[in-house]
Amino acid sequence: MPTATPTPGKALLDPSNHALVMIDFQSQMSFATKSIDAVTLRNNAALISHAAAGFKVPTVLTTVAEKSFSGPMFGEITDAFPGQPLLDRTSMNTWEDAAVIAEINRIGKGRIVLAGLWTSVCIVGPALSALDQGFEVYVIADACGDISDEAHERAMERMIQAGVRPMTSLQYLLELQRDWARTGSYEMTTGIAKTYGGAYGLGIIYAKSMFGASEGH
Repeated sequence: MPTATPTPGKALLDPSNHALVMIDFQSQMSFATKSIDAVTLRNNAALISHAAAGFKVPTVLTTVAEKSFSGPMFGEITDAFPGQPLLDRTSMNTWEDAAVIAEINRIGKGRIVLAGLWTSVCIVGPALSALDQGFEVYVIADACGDISDEAHERAMERMIQAGVRPMTSLQYLLELQRDWARTGSYEMTTGIAKTYGGAYGLGIIYAKSMFGASEGH
């Protein structure tokens, strides 16, 4: 019989054990996205961006045909990483771009977390490619979108069948924090949740305003 210990499982994310890759969050890609509304998509992209930036997760920002076709990356993302260059590509599959792969190798993490547009093309491509090369791959499903619900869901199923681990945006933030006794990142985490965490964020605002509640006590 196994012995339980108060330690986290190895499959959980922490700020030091992965790289985040944010792909093609651009105007042209979002216009045709129908599986998630634009406001929710932008909000979730902002949530994971600020979570990664706040916890100092190494993050790759990549676009496709930024100047000639697809337009700029969402400001909610670039605001979280001021001054960080965007790696522009011609390839639909991020994993086939030499500059992106050079950055992945420079970062040197064996676990990759993906989010972007569209799920069935720009996320499936690097997810299956990274898996094939021995990386562990996570996809933040509600920070991805596609031209239809069907396209998004079939893409998620295809990746999960191949070994990708799905998660959500708020889950990503809270998994990085994981313990409210970590006071160094407590205010940052709850601040991000209050701004981008929807009803959960409203609950934090209410609890703190009405009776000074704190998750760490």
